[in-house]
This record gives sequence, C-alpha cells and structure tokens, in this order.
Amino acid sequence: MKKALISALVLTLGLSACAQTTSMSTQNQVSSDLSQASRLPQGPAQRGPVMLQSEYDVKAVNVIVPQTLKVSEANTFHPSADIVWRGDAPGNRYAQIKAIFDTAAARSTATMHSGEPVMVDLEVVRFHCLTEKTRYTIGGVHSMHFMMTVRDATSGAILQGPRLVVADVKGAGGNRAVAEEQAGRTQKVVVTERLTEVIRRELSAPVAVLPADAVVTRFDGTPAQLAQVE
Repeated sequence: MKKALISALVLTLGLSACAQTTSMSTQNQVSSDLSQASRLPQGPAQRGPVMLQSEYDVKAVNVIVPQTLKVSEANTFHPSADIVWRGDAPGNRYAQIKAIFDTAAARSTATMHSGEPVMVDLEVVRFHCLTEKTRYTIGGVHSMHFMMTVRDATSGAILQGPRLVVADVKGAGGNRAVAEEQAGRTQKVVVTERLTEVIRRELSAPVAVLPADAVVTRFDGTPAQLAQVE
C-alpha cells in the first residue's frame, strides 16, 4: 500500500513537471516567433502624402453668374442677399464675381491635360462675403456655393453633375483683418485661393504616394518596387 502511494506521488510530480516544461517551451516558442516576426521585412508602415491627380483634360471652363441672384450693398453684419462683395470697388458685382471665378478656374485647371477631354460649367449660387462692418469687427465666413457640371468636350454629354459645391472659407476680422490687408492678403486673395483649391480638388482624385524606396509585396509574396506618382 505504501509503495503504491509513493508510485502515485512520483507519477503526479512527473506529470506536473512535464506540463510546466511544455508550457514554458510553448511560451518560449511564441516569444521567439514574435521576435522573429518583428525582424521580418514589413510593408510600408506609413503611406506617403496624399496628392491630387487630375481626372480630366480640361479644355474650357464656363462661368455663369445668373442675373437673378440678389445683390446687397447694405453695410450690416449679415445682409439678406445672394451676393455680398466688398473686395472690389463699387460696380457690377456680377462681372466682378465672374472675373474671380475665371481666375480661379484658370489657375486650378492649368495643368489638367490628362484623361478624358471635358468642358466644365460653374454656375454661381451664392457669393456672400464679409461687409465692412463684419470684417472690421467680428469677422466671419466667406460663403461661396456653385453648381459644377462636367461635360464631354466633343458631344456635350454630361459626365458628372450638376452638383452643388461648397467652398466656404473663414474671413478674418478686426485687427487681424487690418494686418492682412496691410500685408496684401485682401479678401479677393483669400477667396480666389480658396476657389482655386476647391475647383482643383473637385476635378481630381486622391492618390497615395509612397517614398521612392518603398517596397510593396505582390500577391505571390515577391517584393515589387512601387512606381512613383508624377
């Protein structure tokens, strides 16, 4: 009986030691695998900057400022009108706004010469910028909305739109507005830059750019050098 108890105890201790050894061995193997994995070649951890690439070969941009839009010259904080503009001397606000859009469109599409040949129609819906009272006190938002339609340059068929594009941008107020004016950053500069940026964005597609030496992996597991985007 005593021998049987001793044998059982020895067997139990042996199994316990075996289990502990197996557990430690498994943990060591997992640690080794993780360490090895961390040294394996990895795909690019971070993509490079995202750039915009033109989708079209823009042949022309037609800007329309409907005469039905209501213009206000009231020097209040927020006149009730479609067009509020003080960035030019008093005059034909429709013509002044068309000139701003023409400039922005020309700048934004100047390098768009790849893709399907198109013509772009931009119809102004709202051009509500800051009055003198707002600009030299609290500041606000230059609210610029327009409809964009992209057409085939040959057939005139609609390829995209018409759709509403919002190009709002913050306008400085008070002392900051005065400082910007003195530095040459007028309301016209601000809104033209913003429209240029938005029109370019709306006619482009985002493309992720990897560093020149980045290596990606093909589906079969072999490395492949990724071509840079021009």
